[in-house]
Amino acid sequence: MHFKKIFINGQWVEPVSNETIQVENPATKQIIGSVPASNEEDVNKAVQAAKDAFETWQFTPVEERTELVQSLLKELESRVDEMADVIVKELGCGRRFAKHNQVLPYLDDIRTHLEGIKDYPLEEKYGEYIIRKEPVGIIGALTPWNYPLGQIIKKLSPALLAGNTIVLKPSQSTPLVAYVLTKAIEAAHFPKGVFNLVPGRGSEVGNVLATHKDVNMVTFTGSTKGGREVAKLALDDVKRIALELGGKSPAIILKDADLKPAISKVLDKIYLNTGQTCSAYSRLLVPRDEKDKIEKLVVEMTKDYKFGNPEDPETIIGPLASQSQFDKVSYYIQKGIEEGAKLIIGKIPQESEGYYVGPTVFTDVNNDMEIARNEIFGPVLSIIPYDTVEEAIEVANDTEYGLSGAVFGPDDKEAYDVAKQIKTGTIVVNSGNQLHKAPFGGFKHSGIGREGGKYGLEEFLEIKAVFI
Repeated sequence: MHFKKIFINGQWVEPVSNETIQVENPATKQIIGSVPASNEEDVNKAVQAAKDAFETWQFTPVEERTELVQSLLKELESRVDEMADVIVKELGCGRRFAKHNQVLPYLDDIRTHLEGIKDYPLEEKYGEYIIRKEPVGIIGALTPWNYPLGQIIKKLSPALLAGNTIVLKPSQSTPLVAYVLTKAIEAAHFPKGVFNLVPGRGSEVGNVLATHKDVNMVTFTGSTKGGREVAKLALDDVKRIALELGGKSPAIILKDADLKPAISKVLDKIYLNTGQTCSAYSRLLVPRDEKDKIEKLVVEMTKDYKFGNPEDPETIIGPLASQSQFDKVSYYIQKGIEEGAKLIIGKIPQESEGYYVGPTVFTDVNNDMEIARNEIFGPVLSIIPYDTVEEAIEVANDTEYGLSGAVFGPDDKEAYDVAKQIKTGTIVVNSGNQLHKAPFGGFKHSGIGREGGKYGLEEFLEIKAVFI
C-alpha cells in the first residue's frame, strides 16, 4: 500500500514534493504503506482545480449531482471489505468493528443525504422575496485518524450534493483508506476537479488550505487544540468554518436505574475503538450508595470485551493508534494513580509489540482531577460518585466540553428532565440510540456547526435573499 501519486483535477499525478509519509500498523509497529507528503505547490494546484470545477459544478442540476453520488455509493458498496481491511491495518481496530462501525454506518450516511436532498428546499418563496441556498464554494476538508473513512464521508456527501468542490487532506496517520475512497470517486466519473486528494502533514497542507485565498470554507474534525489553530488561520480571511472537536462526556446513572443496560452502553462507548472516539462516555457519575454495586458490574461486564490482536476475528479492543497515543494515555493512567484515584481495572501500560493499552477504570475520582477534566482518548473510564441529582448535573456540566452524554434513570421522564439540563450537543436517554442521520456536534469547546442529516447539508450552503 505504497502510493506515490496524488489526485488532482480528475487525474493521478506526481506530486511536486518528493517527500513521503510512512504509515505504521499500530498492532505490530511495522510500516505497511506510505503516501506523498504534499507541499504548498501541490495544494495550490488542487485548489485551482477545485476553483475551476466550481464554475460549472455549482450550476449542475441537483438531480445530476445526486446521480453521481449514487454512483459513488455503488462503488463504495463494492469495496466494503477492502476498506475495512485497510482500516484494520492502519488504525488497529478489530475487523468486526472496522466493517460494522467504521464503514457500513457511513454508507448509510450517504443514503440519508441522498434521500434528504430530494425534498430539501434550495429555493423558498416568501411573497416579496425569495430565499436561495447556494453552495459555499471550495471546501478544504481536514479529517482525523480515528474514523479515517467515516469522517471524510460526513463532509464529502453533503458538500458535493450542495454543489461545492473539495480538496481533502486526510490524517497523516491513517491516509490509506482515503486512497480507496478516491479510486471509487474516480470510478464514479465525477467531473474533473470536483474532488481532489492531497495527503500531507497538518502543519503544511492543513495550514495552506486554512489560509488559501481561494478556499471558501474549512471543515475540520480533530482535537480542540487543533481546531483552535485552524480556526484562527481561517478566520484571518473570514472563511466559513465547521469544527467537530473534543469531548469529556458524562454518563449519569440515576438512583434505581436499570444498571446492566446502562453500564453496557457506557462500556461500549469508552472501550470500542479503544476509546479513541470524541463522543466516548469517559466520566460515569453514579449515586454514592450504589457505587459498590456499579463497580462490581463494571468489572464483571468488562470481561465481555476481548482485548488483543485486531487480526483475531473475536477481538473487540485492539491497540491504540500510535506511539504518541500510547504515551498520552500512559501518562494519564499514571497521573490518575498519583492523583489518588483507585484503579479497579487495568495497569500502567508496558511497551510491547504494539501500542496496547487495555480497559482501564478508575473509581473515587474527583472532577478536579486531570483524568476527569482532560480528554484522554483511550479506554479509560472515571467513576465519579455523587450525593444529589443537582450535584450530578453540576459535575456533568463542569467541563470545557459539551459534545455528548447520557442519562439513565428508572423512567424516561425523570431521565429526560435531567438530560435537558446537560449542556451538550447530543445526549442519550435510557434505551435511546445515537443515530447517524441526526445532527452531531458540540457546545462550548466541542465545536462549531453540525454534521448529519439536513443540518450537515446546511453547513455547506450560503443563504441569499432575492427581492423581486
